[in-house]
Amino acid sequence: MNRRTQRVLWKDLLGVSTLFWVAACGAGAVTESPTPKPEVAAIFAGEPLVSAQSGRCLDVVQESRTPGTGLQIYGCHGRINQAFTFTTAGELRTYDNTLCVDTASGQTAQGTRAVIATCTGLPAQKWVFNANGTVVHTASGLCLDVEGALTTDETPIIIWACNGQTNQKWSRPVPSDTQAPTPPSNLVTSNLTCNSVTLSWTGSTDNVGVAFYDIYHDGQQMKSVDGSTLSTSLTVVPGATWGLYVNARDAAGNVSQASPTLTVTPPQCQADTTPPTAPTQLSGSAFGTSVTLTWNASTDNVGVTGYDVLRNSAKIGTATGTTFLDSGLAASTAYTYTAVARDAQGNVSTASNALTLTTGAACTNPICSVTQVATDTDIPWGLVPLADGTVLYSRRDAQDIVRLNPATGVKTTLGTVPNVQSTDGEGGLLGLAVAPTFDTDRWLYIMHTSPTDNRIVRIKVTANFTLDLASEQVLVQGLVRNKFHNGGRLRWGPDGKLYASTGDGQNGANSQNTSNLAGKVLRINPDGSIPSDNPFGNLVWSYGHRNPQGLAFDSSGQLWEQEFGNSVMDETNLIVKGGNYGWPDCEGTVSQSGSGCATPGYIAPKQTYSTAEGSCSGIAVVRDVLYVACQRGTRLYREVISGSSLTNVTQYFVGTYGRLRTVEPSVDGNLWLTTSNSGDKDSIPNNSNEKLFRVLLGN
Repeated sequence: MNRRTQRVLWKDLLGVSTLFWVAACGAGAVTESPTPKPEVAAIFAGEPLVSAQSGRCLDVVQESRTPGTGLQIYGCHGRINQAFTFTTAGELRTYDNTLCVDTASGQTAQGTRAVIATCTGLPAQKWVFNANGTVVHTASGLCLDVEGALTTDETPIIIWACNGQTNQKWSRPVPSDTQAPTPPSNLVTSNLTCNSVTLSWTGSTDNVGVAFYDIYHDGQQMKSVDGSTLSTSLTVVPGATWGLYVNARDAAGNVSQASPTLTVTPPQCQADTTPPTAPTQLSGSAFGTSVTLTWNASTDNVGVTGYDVLRNSAKIGTATGTTFLDSGLAASTAYTYTAVARDAQGNVSTASNALTLTTGAACTNPICSVTQVATDTDIPWGLVPLADGTVLYSRRDAQDIVRLNPATGVKTTLGTVPNVQSTDGEGGLLGLAVAPTFDTDRWLYIMHTSPTDNRIVRIKVTANFTLDLASEQVLVQGLVRNKFHNGGRLRWGPDGKLYASTGDGQNGANSQNTSNLAGKVLRINPDGSIPSDNPFGNLVWSYGHRNPQGLAFDSSGQLWEQEFGNSVMDETNLIVKGGNYGWPDCEGTVSQSGSGCATPGYIAPKQTYSTAEGSCSGIAVVRDVLYVACQRGTRLYREVISGSSLTNVTQYFVGTYGRLRTVEPSVDGNLWLTTSNSGDKDSIPNNSNEKLFRVLLGN
């Protein structure tokens, strides 16, 4: 015979979404499946049934095992006489499935007491748990009922005509489900237009069932669809190349690893071969070793999207408006500038008038000069300066550590970090940190993605600057990993603790769960143990983060954090012990769900940035000035720390060096700055062309 089951999602009496598998019934009959193994197969196994009206549990009186003992409601206590199992045979069993719920003497009359009995398989012992929360007695068609609709302990349970009242409705606790679905696969696009595309995929499998699919491009969530949907229409941007991928999510909130990435580039909506007019009246002034330029706007038949600034005929930056700041120039040097306008289809105007300006004899600016020290074929991610003036940096996809001598430009490899696995996205070999005791203890702290998780390890560096792999210690493991949202920065605090930023693993629910280490700033003892004064008794220091990366302390010991938003804004936060920063309800200062940014207890950011001018990863503090390195925004922000505020926000290098990944203080009070321009969204080693700069700061 056949059995049908339905998957039902409904709100229990506590307002918590609860997932059930219920046997479907028709015309008062319950059908059976072939004999299962073991002998009793459970739809629900050994869990309480809670009365929706009172919140009390279905209970065998006085915990008796004597057949004929009645059922009642009683305060939930979790003992064996409150554990019930619905079987595939339609029985409601208790006491480790050894006894069945029956009606007194097998009667079917309204008002008959529900009791326990030796299991016989007769119709009087058959029950159906329906989607609306009722438990229906198969033989009589009556409902399991709390007598008289009372709510006090020891109220008897009877069968009664089904009436829809809450004394006839029951709920189960959320099933324990920690298994994530398998990744979706076989992504295919169709119906591509200039502003839309249909994405289809092969569905995931799950031990319970897939509830949702979340669709992303390049780490930004686009939409979610239900688990029965395997194709959806997406809004895209003309001419923009996006990497699309899908995650599966079950009702318990477990999120799969991501599907493979599928690249899509929509065509432009209309043909356009007409370039903008040239910018006019380019003018400017030099102040110390910086130059400020302004010009009159261009016009276009469709629209101007931006301007390129050229210095001595070479492009050195971009602007969306009609001003540009060129910094870090040589003193007493003449430079000739022009500007050109661009439209959305890449048509470029003729050049503006040329303007020649001469810098001052000495640096009087916040940023004095920029020197390219080295290049790399992989992405420099974590970077730490050492007391001897050299730096160590991690290569994200190549998975090794490099030592750079800035005086000579010579690079040497310390070795490959073991057990690193990239994610076909932004995972891999990430943050680095050394304690002030490095010269004596030689510990290098490393955050990286493994085949199963993100983790923090430490490995000793020999006197000859090689990795002593035999010394490796795993300090923290089990951090959620995914294609994007892995966090990854490490920073040593003035309190002698190691701080780490962890991403939400593309599951925003992780961020609000203080028992889960994802979407957090962690605080860790040097040996990986939990500091006794952490706020939640684990490694969590702050929570409600999406994909935090930058961490930096100022001179007063305040911890600043830089965080990627989704599609609206990024944020700089001042981290406090136990603080909740609002994700996923709040993105920056914009509400996204629930009561959003108005939720009591949520801490607002100190600075926000549109994602087009942000996507910032690394931060550094030098002389109580915060420097923020941005990728999509292709710029460096300089922000003066004034107490708990950020003031005098200025942008530098806008488009000059492309995507900026990491900024770190140098031992002499200046900056290291690295790029992340190619191979940024994949895990292919040595497919980049990145630069490492030394930035000289003014007084």
